[in-house]
Amino acid sequence: MFTGLVREVGTVLSVDGGRLTLDAPVTARDAQPGDSVAVDGVCLTVVERGDATLAFDAVPETLSRTSLGTLEHGSRVNLEPALRAGDALGGHYVQGHVDGVGTVRSVEPEGDGKRIWLDAPAGILRYVVEKGSIAVQGTSLTVAATDGDGFAVALIPHTLEETTLDRLAPGDRVNLEADVLAKYVEKLLPR
Repeated sequence: MFTGLVREVGTVLSVDGGRLTLDAPVTARDAQPGDSVAVDGVCLTVVERGDATLAFDAVPETLSRTSLGTLEHGSRVNLEPALRAGDALGGHYVQGHVDGVGTVRSVEPEGDGKRIWLDAPAGILRYVVEKGSIAVQGTSLTVAATDGDGFAVALIPHTLEETTLDRLAPGDRVNLEADVLAKYVEKLLPR
């Protein structure tokens, strides 16, 4: 379980098949093999730890259903260690189980921040509501607006400085995770 509050931006050192090795000094300080870490919103298990590095294995299922398969040496990724009992829950409940991949439609300056429109698959969009929560690349965000093809988020300067979302451009593919509470409500309500 995660909160969507990115702790660090790491850098990909290598991608060897499904083995992903990252430079992540802050996260590596506390992580141990077997721990869960969200990498761009994807829950992965630490399989190896160095002083400032972490390694993860991603199976073909994960690589095909997320944007992790596009990573290469030098790519930057959002990192968040798993929530521990007693930690503050400042974002929203994020599982690290990516629902699908969306595409950046547009990026526009908005005051000191940016408004980003993302196109999303219908299976995800059904759970997206204005002023609701969504995780984009593992970052907990509030939905600012919706239309028939996607949704917009309004990013404040702090989010732009502390995550990889400052580098998004039209056409970029991003991991999306809808609010799990919406999925449970849908499942429990009679049809």
